Amino acid sequence: MTAYPIARAGWSFIIASAFTTFVLALCGLTVFAIIGLLVTFFICYFFRDPDRMTPNEPGAVISPADGRVVSTGVVEENPFIKGPCVKIGIFMNIFNVHVNRIPFSGKIKDIRYFPGKFHSADKEEASMSNEHNAVILETEKNQTICFVQIAGFIARRIICFVQKGDAMTIGQRFGLICFGSRVDVYLPADTSLAVAKGDKVKAGSTVIGHLA
Repeated sequence: MTAYPIARAGWSFIIASAFTTFVLALCGLTVFAIIGLLVTFFICYFFRDPDRMTPNEPGAVISPADGRVVSTGVVEENPFIKGPCVKIGIFMNIFNVHVNRIPFSGKIKDIRYFPGKFHSADKEEASMSNEHNAVILETEKNQTICFVQIAGFIARRIICFVQKGDAMTIGQRFGLICFGSRVDVYLPADTSLAVAKGDKVKAGSTVIGHLA
C-alpha cells in the first residue's frame, strides 16, 4: 500500500497552493486565505492515487483510467495500429482519479506525442484533434494495443513516465493527465468487449475487454 496516496506530480501544485494560502493568511486576507485553503484541499483530492486490486483473469484488459465510457465500437483505421481495431473511449471529469494504469502486460513498442487543441474531452472529435500522447504496447503473444492520453478543455498537461522498451505489468501506473481529460484504448478487432457506453470504470480494476 502507498504510504502517502497522492501522485508525485501533484506535489508542486499542492505546495504552490499551500504557500499562496499561507501568504494570504499572513497578510490578513482571511476570506482569500480560506478560499486558498479550500483550493489546496481540492488539489490534494484531485491528485489522490489509491491502490487498486487488479483482477487476475487470463486475457483480461483493464481500464487505464477512472471515468465514464463515452464510446465503444470498431474503427476501420486509426493512426496508431494498422487495420480495424476495437476502440473504447473513457472520459475523466475533474472529480475522477487521474492516475493512468497499464491495461495489459507487455513491452512498450512506441510512444507518440501530438500537439493539438483543447476541445471538451467527452466529444469524439477530441480523440484526434486534441493534444494527445499515444502509448503502443506489444503483448507476449505479439498482439498490439494502444492507449492514448488526451488533454481536455481544462487539462493542459499530459504526464507519461514510461519509455520505449520498458517492460510493463498490467495495473502498473504509467502517467496522468491534469484536470479533466480522456483516455482512448485501441484493441485487436477480435477483442470481446466487457463494457458499454455509459458504464463507469476504474483504472487498474475494471475489466473492459478480453483478448482472444
